[in-house]
Amino acid sequence: MRSTLRFPRFRRAATRAGVIAAALGAVIAGSSVPAEAAGLTLTVNVADVVRPATQVAAGGLYGVGSDSQPTTAMLLPLNPTSFTQPAPGTTHLGNGATEPCCDSLDVGDNLIRAGAQQFIRMPDIYPSFPYQWQGWADWESKVRKQVQDRLAETDMTNIHGWELWNEPDWTWNTNSAGSFNEGWARTYKLVDSLDPVTPIVGPSDSYYSHDRMVSFLTHAKATNTVPDVIVWHELTDMDWNNFDDHVRDYRAIEDSLGIADRPIAINEYNSLGQMDIPSVALHWMAVLERHGAREAHRAYWFEAGTFDGLFTLQNQPTASYWLYRWYGAMTGNIVETTPHSWLDGVASYDASRKIVNTVFGGDYGNNTVRVEGLGALGSQVRVQLLSTPGSGRHTAVTSPTTISTTTMAVSNGAISVPVNNMDANAAYQLVVTPVNGPTTSWQQVYEAENQTVVNANTFGSGNASNGYYVGQIDNNTDMRSDSFVDFTVNVPQARSYTMAIRYANGTGATSTHGLAYNGGAFSTVSYPPTSGWAQFSTVNVTVNLKAGYNMIRLAKGSPNFNGGTGFAELDSITLT
Repeated sequence: MRSTLRFPRFRRAATRAGVIAAALGAVIAGSSVPAEAAGLTLTVNVADVVRPATQVAAGGLYGVGSDSQPTTAMLLPLNPTSFTQPAPGTTHLGNGATEPCCDSLDVGDNLIRAGAQQFIRMPDIYPSFPYQWQGWADWESKVRKQVQDRLAETDMTNIHGWELWNEPDWTWNTNSAGSFNEGWARTYKLVDSLDPVTPIVGPSDSYYSHDRMVSFLTHAKATNTVPDVIVWHELTDMDWNNFDDHVRDYRAIEDSLGIADRPIAINEYNSLGQMDIPSVALHWMAVLERHGAREAHRAYWFEAGTFDGLFTLQNQPTASYWLYRWYGAMTGNIVETTPHSWLDGVASYDASRKIVNTVFGGDYGNNTVRVEGLGALGSQVRVQLLSTPGSGRHTAVTSPTTISTTTMAVSNGAISVPVNNMDANAAYQLVVTPVNGPTTSWQQVYEAENQTVVNANTFGSGNASNGYYVGQIDNNTDMRSDSFVDFTVNVPQARSYTMAIRYANGTGATSTHGLAYNGGAFSTVSYPPTSGWAQFSTVNVTVNLKAGYNMIRLAKGSPNFNGGTGFAELDSITLT
């Protein structure tokens, strides 16, 4: 294993302050791209499922500035998973800002409409970075106020973690506050006494360290303060090369200490110099999907409220936006990709529409994408190839470039697509469908496991339409623990649609969920018993949707809903 302690501790006292004035908008290539190469092959195996498509890497730190920056309409095509936003009542002035922004409770409704969750970064109640410690009485008063403010927001359903501190490996004031491990335990117990429901996440070190993680988890286990979600940051150039080692090392520490597996969140990823290079973000997408992160957030090096450079300051899409939009369109399952040198990618397969969507990049020259396992798409397929350039966050890119649209013969279930004159900074999309296009003109089947799943869990089953379903949708106590699935759907016209809900109900009696869409009133959906759990049947309801994006919630519990009865599992919905 490569050393996990070798990364420079340059940190951001010198980068978060004044970076805008440094005018780092131009792409800084340097070591971010390989020496010129060609003749490489990225292999995509449609038959080898990695996980359900959930856009693991589609999140940001300080990515949303207000209820309208970016607007919900701008966020929806990116299918964002989650964000880290600052504390309620924040006074933080990040990256040269002259006034605070991005308060987690102020932006919460915008994120809910976009189907995203959020962590609250508690120490960003302080104005400066690195934080200026004011004593334990001051800190605990601030913590109490934050939790009380959150609990007062009884309709805010998307707070899924308290981040107790940020980068304690260099921002924690040991001389004044004592050891971080003791400070973590003290703060954890205070937050837990005020809010025993919302998960607690950490330790949020600025880089992965074996020794620090062992010390932290040993103390946390001894004090019964192990975080519900493990967080660290990946901020060094080309750190994607080490992410698999970090995950393996962390899991080995859990096993050695007898700690049950925790979800992993990387709530800051990508380096200062490489932030605006689409192919670098692509490398991060690939390893985060491949090696088991639950969620990950683009780092906040520059302006807040731009989804960390996916939009310009004038709210126009950048080159990187198109990469994340292609990624946001992934449905069905993430499937295996095998990189070759610097050429890497992420791919999905949606069996309901027979679409293979691959985003890739990372090397120069004339290369190839080989797609295997295409038997279900027929003897010929339509192949569309697009690109987005390597420009930075200050350059608007109104649309991607279509390189080619061709028909190719499938041989032994595979095609090999030449991609010539590749730019190692750019990113590319390859879309493969049956020769006449997708089997439906618009997305009609929405798998529950691809959606925003809150206080419930995803399970695998051969009976499920995509191999997975959502179960344990059990809670209806309050906004912190309510269980529901939010489906983001995109329909071609405003009208009534029949929505077929594929469900399982093993209780032996009729169960119910609440149904609401686009923030409207709830109605009740009834689920007659099926032959058992993960034994699916269908009920039909009618929904009146607007043209474009709509948010449909199926809930055991939710604000403004009294709560469902019994229990039910969700496999998918189909709109016709």
